[in-house]
Amino acid sequence: MSESANDIGSDAVATDSPRAKTIGDTLLDVKDLHGGYGPIRVLHGLDFHVAEGEVVVILGANGAGKTTTLRALSGKLDATGSVMFGDEDLISKKTADIVRMGVAHVPQGRGTLPELSVEDNLHVGAYIRKDKEVRADIDRWYDVYPVLKERRHQRAGSLSGGEQQMLAVARALMSRPKLLLLDEPSLGLAPLIVQDLFERFRRINQETGTTMLVVEQNAQLALSIADRGYVIESGTISIQGNAHELMHDDAIRKAYLGV
Repeated sequence: MSESANDIGSDAVATDSPRAKTIGDTLLDVKDLHGGYGPIRVLHGLDFHVAEGEVVVILGANGAGKTTTLRALSGKLDATGSVMFGDEDLISKKTADIVRMGVAHVPQGRGTLPELSVEDNLHVGAYIRKDKEVRADIDRWYDVYPVLKERRHQRAGSLSGGEQQMLAVARALMSRPKLLLLDEPSLGLAPLIVQDLFERFRRINQETGTTMLVVEQNAQLALSIADRGYVIESGTISIQGNAHELMHDDAIRKAYLGV
């Protein structure tokens, strides 16, 4: 079934909405990060930071180390160096503990539980919480993603690609994270769906203050909602700057923006 803007609700946020938000102190501070898969080293001393309230994008070619970076931050592979999240070093911590500390990871390829219903997926996203506001948060994300409310009794695996991506994001947000890691959220989705998805990321960041670190191939769209960006080449940071500067950098334009 083809996807259209109607599949994901009609209340998309305007692309020229104002960025009325506050950038706070450094939330994530990564220094000399090394990591990989067994004997294969992919990251070779990354240094970058993300401030509270920011949207930061990581760009790079396939195989540059973008996904590996997010996996290292979320405890899904062995890494060395320093990954300070507030006052805590995430290095060597288990993924479940990192989630409890306030980091949620939406992996490449959606990250839903396909046999469970939409609503059960949202409840699973709140498994670390002990408060009584889970129901209110489910309703909140139904407001942001109305199609999920319509599909709430459907199996997640029966949703379209765009709907599954929305569910993956909403499920991650159910843990009330301080930092949301998004790995290639546009992968495999139609252009109109991707545009709407990113505008909702912008809205979530502005309205909730949720900090976001986004790995994305669609550089132009990612930079359009970002505050700053980094370019990874062969496991190291090669270029960094604010999003506007990167959008108009000739090297970035030729390599990632198709100009």
